[in-house]
Amino acid sequence: MPAMFTVKNNCPYTIWPATLSSRYIEYETGFELGSQASKTFHAPDGWSGRIWARSSCSNSGGRFHCLTGDCGSGEVYCRGAGGTPPVSLVEFTLNGDGNKDFYDLSLVDGFNLPVAVAPQSNNCPTAICPIDINNNGCPNELAVRDGSGGMVGCKSACFSFSQPQYCCTGEYNNPEKCKPTNFSEIFKQRCPQAYSYAYDDKSSLFTCPTGGNYLITFCP
Repeated sequence: MPAMFTVKNNCPYTIWPATLSSRYIEYETGFELGSQASKTFHAPDGWSGRIWARSSCSNSGGRFHCLTGDCGSGEVYCRGAGGTPPVSLVEFTLNGDGNKDFYDLSLVDGFNLPVAVAPQSNNCPTAICPIDINNNGCPNELAVRDGSGGMVGCKSACFSFSQPQYCCTGEYNNPEKCKPTNFSEIFKQRCPQAYSYAYDDKSSLFTCPTGGNYLITFCP
């Protein structure tokens, strides 16, 4: 049974949500949402993918570009390309193991906007990252700024430093070796329900019986 996703923009400015998935229809891969606007689309049974929002976007010389979450397509549609970190991600696998939907918020690629995912049935838990980390604890070495010096994103340590202990790669590619770091704890303290590093499963992965609908809100 297809799930219905409703994406809402609760931010006081326009954003451009996007999707990357195992199956997609072109109009779903990128769209504009003004403040307080929402858009609904259906995802087929077995859909897996991610939803994020691009911010600080402009169309210069006929080429669309965003300071955060840009997918490099040069247009509003991402057409199967992912978002450039730092970006707050909502991740789904519908009708997975045990006839359950799996969903999470991930800051493994850094943070750009607060976000929440709320199942609309079955009394399943809401996952929420309500804090604007850009202006609430992001270290200078992780900060991404616009042309006037304003904070628009907070990079992950992996994206900033490309070292195995931060990226859970190489000899650190297992949960026994890859542990929280001072940098990942900055994200975890502010958004405890979101993934802060690759093996942060225990407090960050949520499930719901298959067949429900979901509300994804940016700036909840």
